[in-house]
This record gives sequence, structure tokens and C-alpha cells, in this order.
Amino acid sequence: MFIRLSHTKNNYLRVLTYINIRLIRLHFLFRRNIFNHRNSNLVSFFNCGIMCFLINVYSDDQQSALKYLKDTEVDLNNVLIMTRDFNIMSHSMF
Repeated sequence: MFIRLSHTKNNYLRVLTYINIRLIRLHFLFRRNIFNHRNSNLVSFFNCGIMCFLINVYSDDQQSALKYLKDTEVDLNNVLIMTRDFNIMSHSMF
């Protein structure tokens, strides 16, 4: 399980990525060195020798994670996006 731990009272857990133990041989890694935002996490894994990524995003009322991802220049291939209750209220940022 990959979570971002909170060190302040108002910094609540927003994203969690659960990896089933049966998939451990895919070598999952939490990649804060690529994306480092409290409302998202990036996890890499290897599938048949190819590195793939899971991005888990929580969209708060300020859309801070989406803005961070939009403004962060990273070239990633093989990305799977995991979302739940993805509430985007405005299209002005795109």
C-alpha cells in the first residue's frame, strides 16, 4: 500500500494506492522523485520488462493536483490513470 503520510494537523490523507500482494513480483515503487504533490501519488512497476506507471489523483476544490500535474514537465510512457469521484467544476484551466 502506498500512502502519503501527513505531518500536520490539516494535511489529511487524500490518496492511497493499494497493491495486492499477488502482484509483488511486478516491483512497485512509490515515485515522489517524479511527482510530489499531497493530492496525487505516482507508482511505477515493471510488466514484461517495461516500466509502467499508475497515477492516483484526488481533485480538491482548488484542483491543486491537476494544476501541479499540468505545470510539471515529465515525459512518461505507459501511464494508467486511477481516479474516483473526480469532480472537476471548471474547464478554464484547460
